[in-house]
Amino acid sequence: MRRILLLILALMAMASPALAQGAFRSDRIIVETRGRGPDVILIPGLGSTATAWGPAVNRLDDNYRLHLVTVRGFGETAIAGNAEGGIEGPVANEIRRYMAEQRLNRPALIGHSMGGQIALRVAADAREGVSRVMVVDSAPFFPALVDARATSAQIEPIAQVIYQALMLFGDSALTSQIGGFGGDLGAAGDMVFGSLGLQGGDRRILAQGLYEVMTVDLRLRLREITAPVTVAYGWSRDENNPRSKLEALFRSGFDNLRTPARFEPIEGAEHQVMSDQPQRFLAAVQRFLAS
Repeated sequence: MRRILLLILALMAMASPALAQGAFRSDRIIVETRGRGPDVILIPGLGSTATAWGPAVNRLDDNYRLHLVTVRGFGETAIAGNAEGGIEGPVANEIRRYMAEQRLNRPALIGHSMGGQIALRVAADAREGVSRVMVVDSAPFFPALVDARATSAQIEPIAQVIYQALMLFGDSALTSQIGGFGGDLGAAGDMVFGSLGLQGGDRRILAQGLYEVMTVDLRLRLREITAPVTVAYGWSRDENNPRSKLEALFRSGFDNLRTPARFEPIEGAEHQVMSDQPQRFLAAVQRFLAS
């Protein structure tokens, strides 16, 4: 019996690459691995877990090894180390540590909303260690999608008010306290506020995360990215819809890249591109990974 048990354990170890390499432990992120093939890391947006990628995961894991990141504190996960300090910087560092410990071979990065900003940070720090980057309805500095002259210093007082509202009221602040900001900001407001409340989370990380999404300016860091960047975003043919004008704003926001970004408008999608237009989103991701 003991020999049979040892044989079963040995077979399980050989069948599981994650076990063979050693389980990754982090008080900032959780990573689930699916499929086989070239490595792709997917980073969801504010208030979302790895399940936000929806049906695209079930199609991609046939040909790629997917590393599905969840930031601790989003959804039903315990906040752990994200209870204190910043979010985007420490999470980006943990993703790079994961890449190193798991010996990933120049993974592709896909990040939605705040996850897109995190992906840009990882790419700027890892440089040649990343093969390509897709940001989904994300920008290096969200306020620039309203006014290219905006600065973090100008936005900071508003961000502080929203931070306090979230700390006081939690998810209810998304509608009762700060819902009006989204309408005033048009498409950019939808991008900043639209992801909140999708799966919710601990109010401490929601407040800190939204504060960073509003105030972090990564435009100068774009010069450090060597990997090609694709920008996918919700788009509308309706000229009365603010999303019909997003491409020009995105082009301005990503001007500092060494190589011009490739743009993938997803017609009919709003901020939650993956669920709004799952087939069109999947097609865009497949083009991105094949490029």
